[in-house]
Amino acid sequence: MQSIKTETLIIGASIAGLGAAACLQKKSLPFIILEKKDRVADPWHRHYERLHLHTPRSLSSLPFRKFEKHISIYPSRNEVLDYLLNYQKAFSILPRFNTEAISIVRQGKLWITETIDATYQSENLIMATGAYATPKKFVVQGMETFPGKIIHSSEYKSGKDYRGQNLLIVGFGNSACEIALDLYEQGANPIMSLRSPVNIIPRDILGIPVLRISWMMQKLSPRLADKISAPLTKYFIGDLRKFGIQKMQIGPLKEMQKNSRPPVIDIGTLKEIKKGHIKLYGEIISIEKDIVYFKNGHQQFDAIIAAIGYNRNDDILKIHRDRFDDLRFPISKQKYFGQDGLYFCGFHISPLGQINEIAGDAKKIAHDLQKKSRI
Repeated sequence: MQSIKTETLIIGASIAGLGAAACLQKKSLPFIILEKKDRVADPWHRHYERLHLHTPRSLSSLPFRKFEKHISIYPSRNEVLDYLLNYQKAFSILPRFNTEAISIVRQGKLWITETIDATYQSENLIMATGAYATPKKFVVQGMETFPGKIIHSSEYKSGKDYRGQNLLIVGFGNSACEIALDLYEQGANPIMSLRSPVNIIPRDILGIPVLRISWMMQKLSPRLADKISAPLTKYFIGDLRKFGIQKMQIGPLKEMQKNSRPPVIDIGTLKEIKKGHIKLYGEIISIEKDIVYFKNGHQQFDAIIAAIGYNRNDDILKIHRDRFDDLRFPISKQKYFGQDGLYFCGFHISPLGQINEIAGDAKKIAHDLQKKSRI
């Protein structure tokens, strides 16, 4: 097996990997970037057609290259994909494709990354795979009797595939809410299953992106920022209890800090729920053929979409669990930032948007590596 040495190895060539590579290149720091698929930004090639960023383009750029002004305020999937492909070309980033990291361990002063056909030895390692990658399994009593299609939201493409059908969307996160809206707009009959209380915030307040407001309050504690913004959220979102939606006891920023889970950013789904175009049920109890039984009723369905999220992407990296727990905080507050040459780019869930967080991480990582290279 071939043995390859490099100063820095980057794992992953989607948004985080591209941002990290560009920042290292700007500082003339050598690196190799690995990508398990045959193209950059593979997830963005596969996302559902209707997907848009929930963050404005002004807060969603990678280092050194902004979205062009003619792009939508909230860029579409295709606009993001074009941006990332152009970003790769602009910085001549050349990943080693079809190269999956199977195991990563620390040996002495080096990180040893095993792939199918080579072993990489690096002083530094940048994990740019994203915090969550493997779809969670949907398991419900009796689901094996369901005659229709059951898919994870990662497999969903377009509501036009389900026109005229009853669709159950399990979950109430950002993807679930946009998929439900897409299904309604494409002529399907979406029904959502909501099990737990949620935080919901408007995408815009009086024409101002809510992320802009978060930006202005970023120096405040999450608890204080939530308290200040609560009256605005209540006014624009309203009381949703009569629709079966319970609010979390803690605010959205505190939830992100505590559980690394972003709030639901409403892009129009609530309007259709209030009009009765998108229906809600509670927790699923069981499935019997094409009937799904909930705590508060039952309904016949043609297909089920499980928008239930992803498992943490940490199987290949053999490190102490504390270092993963540390990723709940931004780089500036991470205890283990850069320890043993290990860096995580884009693993912290930020109230200012994930691409913005990735851009900041990439710059800080490159700056730290440059300081080390001078010692």
